[in-house]
Amino acid sequence: MTTGIPPSTPPKRSRARTLVPLGIAAWLLAEIWLLITVASAAGGLTVLALLVGGAVLGGYVIKRAGRRAFRNLTETLQQQQYGAAGPGAAQPGSEGNTFTMLGGLLLMVPGLLSDVLGLLCLVPPVRKALGRYAERSLEKRMRTAGPGTLGDAFQQARMRQPDGKVVQGEVIREDAGSAPYREDRGPRPPLT
Repeated sequence: MTTGIPPSTPPKRSRARTLVPLGIAAWLLAEIWLLITVASAAGGLTVLALLVGGAVLGGYVIKRAGRRAFRNLTETLQQQQYGAAGPGAAQPGSEGNTFTMLGGLLLMVPGLLSDVLGLLCLVPPVRKALGRYAERSLEKRMRTAGPGTLGDAFQQARMRQPDGKVVQGEVIREDAGSAPYREDRGPRPPLT
Protein backbone atom coordinates (compact mmCIF):
# COMPACT_ATOMS: atom_id res chain seq x y z
CA MET A 1 0.00 0.00 0.00
CA THR A 2 1.38 3.37 -0.95
CA THR A 3 0.58 6.47 1.04
CA GLY A 4 2.45 9.07 -0.97
CA ILE A 5 4.88 9.64 1.88
CA PRO A 6 8.49 8.68 1.12
CA PRO A 7 9.96 6.16 3.54
CA SER A 8 11.96 7.76 6.29
CA THR A 9 15.64 6.96 6.51
CA PRO A 10 17.12 6.22 9.91
CA PRO A 11 19.02 9.15 11.43
CA LYS A 12 22.75 9.21 10.77
CA ARG A 13 24.88 8.10 13.71
CA SER A 14 26.93 10.93 15.19
CA ARG A 15 30.72 10.77 15.45
CA ALA A 16 30.52 11.00 19.25
CA ARG A 17 28.32 7.90 19.44
CA THR A 18 30.95 6.04 17.43
CA LEU A 19 34.13 7.41 18.99
CA VAL A 20 33.19 7.48 22.69
CA PRO A 21 32.80 3.68 23.08
CA LEU A 22 36.02 3.14 21.13
CA GLY A 23 37.81 5.67 23.34
CA ILE A 24 36.55 3.98 26.52
CA ALA A 25 37.66 0.58 25.23
CA ALA A 26 41.12 1.94 24.36
CA TRP A 27 41.34 3.60 27.79
CA LEU A 28 40.50 0.32 29.57
CA LEU A 29 43.04 -1.62 27.50
CA ALA A 30 45.74 0.97 28.28
CA GLU A 31 44.90 0.85 32.02
CA ILE A 32 45.09 -2.96 32.08
CA TRP A 33 48.34 -3.02 30.09
CA LEU A 34 49.92 -0.43 32.40
CA LEU A 35 48.80 -2.31 35.54
CA ILE A 36 50.29 -5.55 34.20
CA THR A 37 53.53 -3.80 33.21
CA VAL A 38 53.96 -2.11 36.60
CA ALA A 39 53.01 -5.32 38.44
CA SER A 40 55.64 -7.31 36.54
CA ALA A 41 58.31 -4.66 37.25
CA ALA A 42 57.51 -3.68 40.84
CA GLY A 43 55.31 -6.48 42.14
CA GLY A 44 51.62 -7.03 42.74
CA LEU A 45 51.63 -5.61 46.28
CA THR A 46 53.07 -2.34 45.00
CA VAL A 47 50.28 -2.02 42.45
CA LEU A 48 47.70 -2.86 45.11
CA ALA A 49 49.19 -0.24 47.43
CA LEU A 50 49.10 2.36 44.63
CA LEU A 51 45.46 1.60 43.84
CA VAL A 52 44.37 1.66 47.50
CA GLY A 53 46.37 4.84 48.14
CA GLY A 54 44.78 6.50 45.11
CA ALA A 55 41.29 5.55 46.29
CA VAL A 56 41.93 6.88 49.81
CA LEU A 57 43.50 10.11 48.51
CA GLY A 58 40.61 10.56 46.06
CA GLY A 59 38.05 10.15 48.83
CA TYR A 60 39.86 12.71 50.96
CA VAL A 61 40.04 15.21 48.07
CA ILE A 62 36.34 14.83 47.25
CA LYS A 63 35.36 15.18 50.91
CA ARG A 64 37.46 18.32 51.31
CA ALA A 65 36.17 19.86 48.06
CA GLY A 66 32.58 19.03 49.05
CA ARG A 67 33.02 20.79 52.39
CA ARG A 68 34.50 23.80 50.60
CA ALA A 69 31.57 23.87 48.16
CA PHE A 70 29.07 23.67 51.05
CA ARG A 71 30.89 26.49 52.87
CA ASN A 72 30.81 28.63 49.69
CA LEU A 73 27.09 27.93 49.30
CA THR A 74 26.46 28.94 52.91
CA GLU A 75 28.45 32.15 52.47
CA THR A 76 26.58 32.98 49.26
CA LEU A 77 23.23 32.48 50.96
CA GLN A 78 24.35 34.69 53.86
CA GLN A 79 25.47 37.35 51.37
CA GLN A 80 22.06 37.34 49.75
CA GLN A 81 20.38 37.56 53.12
CA TYR A 82 22.56 40.33 54.61
CA GLY A 83 23.57 42.13 51.42
CA ALA A 84 26.97 42.44 49.73
CA ALA A 85 28.68 44.05 52.76
CA GLY A 86 27.48 41.39 55.21
CA PRO A 87 29.64 39.25 57.46
CA GLY A 88 29.97 36.45 54.90
CA ALA A 89 31.52 38.48 52.06
CA ALA A 90 33.42 36.14 49.76
CA GLN A 91 36.78 36.90 48.28
CA PRO A 92 36.74 37.77 44.56
CA GLY A 93 39.47 35.21 43.88
CA SER A 94 37.50 32.19 45.10
CA GLU A 95 37.16 29.52 42.44
CA GLY A 96 34.96 26.51 41.86
CA ASN A 97 35.67 22.97 42.95
CA THR A 98 34.70 21.23 39.72
CA PHE A 99 38.14 20.12 38.62
CA THR A 100 39.19 19.37 42.21
CA MET A 101 36.26 16.97 42.53
CA LEU A 102 37.00 15.55 39.07
CA GLY A 103 40.59 14.94 40.17
CA GLY A 104 39.39 13.17 43.31
CA LEU A 105 37.01 11.03 41.28
CA LEU A 106 39.77 10.09 38.83
CA LEU A 107 41.99 9.15 41.77
CA MET A 108 39.26 6.85 43.11
CA VAL A 109 38.84 5.05 39.77
CA PRO A 110 41.14 2.01 39.71
CA GLY A 111 43.98 2.50 37.26
CA LEU A 112 47.28 4.29 36.99
CA LEU A 113 46.43 6.53 34.01
CA SER A 114 43.34 7.82 35.77
CA ASP A 115 45.46 8.46 38.89
CA VAL A 116 47.95 10.53 36.87
CA LEU A 117 45.12 12.55 35.30
CA GLY A 118 43.52 12.99 38.72
CA LEU A 119 46.77 14.31 40.18
CA LEU A 120 47.09 16.70 37.21
CA CYS A 121 43.61 18.04 37.96
CA LEU A 122 44.78 18.86 41.48
CA VAL A 123 47.68 21.06 40.31
CA PRO A 124 46.45 24.69 40.52
CA PRO A 125 47.86 25.98 37.17
CA VAL A 126 46.43 23.00 35.30
CA ARG A 127 43.10 23.41 37.10
CA LYS A 128 42.94 27.11 36.16
CA ALA A 129 43.83 26.39 32.52
CA LEU A 130 41.15 23.68 32.33
CA GLY A 131 38.63 26.05 33.91
CA ARG A 132 39.37 28.80 31.38
CA TYR A 133 39.12 26.34 28.51
CA ALA A 134 35.80 24.94 29.77
CA GLU A 135 34.39 28.45 30.27
CA ARG A 136 35.38 29.58 26.77
CA SER A 137 34.00 26.39 25.24
CA LEU A 138 30.68 26.75 27.07
CA GLU A 139 30.33 30.41 26.14
CA LYS A 140 31.07 29.60 22.48
CA ARG A 141 28.45 26.85 22.42
CA MET A 142 25.88 29.10 24.07
CA ARG A 143 26.51 31.89 21.54
CA THR A 144 26.11 29.55 18.58
CA ALA A 145 23.04 27.74 19.96
CA GLY A 146 19.86 28.39 18.05
CA PRO A 147 16.51 29.31 19.58
CA GLY A 148 14.63 26.49 21.22
CA THR A 149 17.77 24.62 22.19
CA LEU A 150 19.39 23.99 25.56
CA GLY A 151 21.55 27.10 25.07
CA ASP A 152 18.39 29.17 24.69
CA ALA A 153 17.13 27.78 27.99
CA PHE A 154 20.38 28.85 29.67
CA GLN A 155 19.99 32.35 28.22
CA GLN A 156 16.42 32.56 29.51
CA ALA A 157 17.41 31.33 32.95
CA ARG A 158 19.94 34.15 33.30
CA MET A 159 17.49 37.00 32.51
CA ARG A 160 16.96 39.36 35.43
CA GLN A 161 15.25 42.67 36.04
CA PRO A 162 17.39 45.82 36.52
CA ASP A 163 16.74 45.71 40.27
CA GLY A 164 18.24 42.19 40.43
CA LYS A 165 14.98 40.28 40.86
CA VAL A 166 14.30 37.20 38.77
CA VAL A 167 11.03 37.26 36.91
CA GLN A 168 9.27 33.90 37.14
CA GLY A 169 7.00 33.03 34.25
CA GLU A 170 5.65 30.44 31.92
CA VAL A 171 5.32 30.53 28.15
CA ILE A 172 2.00 29.30 26.82
CA ARG A 173 2.11 28.50 23.14
CA GLU A 174 -1.22 28.51 21.36
CA ASP A 175 -0.59 26.92 18.00
CA ALA A 176 -3.50 25.66 15.96
CA GLY A 177 -5.03 22.78 17.91
CA SER A 178 -2.23 22.42 20.46
CA ALA A 179 -3.99 23.95 23.48
CA PRO A 180 -6.09 21.39 25.37
CA TYR A 181 -8.50 24.01 26.71
CA ARG A 182 -9.36 27.49 25.51
CA GLU A 183 -11.82 29.74 27.27
CA ASP A 184 -13.36 31.05 24.05
CA ARG A 185 -13.95 27.56 22.57
CA GLY A 186 -14.23 25.26 25.58
CA PRO A 187 -12.50 21.90 25.98
CA ARG A 188 -11.12 20.07 23.00
CA PRO A 189 -13.24 17.14 21.82
CA PRO A 190 -11.88 13.70 22.68
CA LEU A 191 -10.03 11.70 20.02
CA THR A 192 -12.05 8.84 18.61
